[in-house]
Amino acid sequence: MNTFWLLYKAEIKLSFREMSSVIFGLILPAGLMALMGLFANNNEELNLSFAAIATIGLCATGLMSLPLSLSSYREQKVLKRYKVTPISPMNLLFAHVSYCFSLSIFSMTMVYAVARFGFGMTLIGSPWKFTAGYLLVMVAIHSVGLMIASLSPSEKTTGAISSALYFPMFLLSGATIPFEIMPNFLQAIVKVLPLTHGIELLKGISLDQLSNLTFSISLLALTTMIGLFISIKFFKWE
Repeated sequence: MNTFWLLYKAEIKLSFREMSSVIFGLILPAGLMALMGLFANNNEELNLSFAAIATIGLCATGLMSLPLSLSSYREQKVLKRYKVTPISPMNLLFAHVSYCFSLSIFSMTMVYAVARFGFGMTLIGSPWKFTAGYLLVMVAIHSVGLMIASLSPSEKTTGAISSALYFPMFLLSGATIPFEIMPNFLQAIVKVLPLTHGIELLKGISLDQLSNLTFSISLLALTTMIGLFISIKFFKWE
């Protein structure tokens, strides 16, 4: 356990040195929530904005930070070196994934704090159900990131794949541009993205409108299982 905490603290220090995950995972979501709060006319609109923007942090950590870091560790032989030390490379992977989860949860908490204390939002749905839904979305998106890191042959390729997934999800899944105002043909296209269903799930829970969410839950669970299966089967240490 002491080894885990040492590696976990090291991941935090590395993150703050590099800063991109902090900027895109913490500062950007909180800033967008403050901006959207200025335009919200009522509590329902605040709930919808909160549900969508809360996913930006987990998208940044799951699709960018996680796969890029693991690919970097592999390419720089970090994981290989850990194999010949008393510390298993699994400890490093566990510490990094735990850090990404922590950052995602802290990001959601910051967005909620801005909406609640800055604009008086009260969550219409159950906070416990929202938390459970958020954890499901978080695990699903991070499993996609693990799958990218497992299949990608190099850090450069990982960056290209991560960007190709991150920016469409960031812009078109409803996290920044409301899904409802998109043209019908574009809505049909972006429904293949797991984050679209994640945001749909969180919006439904935040407004206490729980009907018709079965498909979104099933798709996110399936994404998680496929992502983890491929990650375990194809992950390479070097």
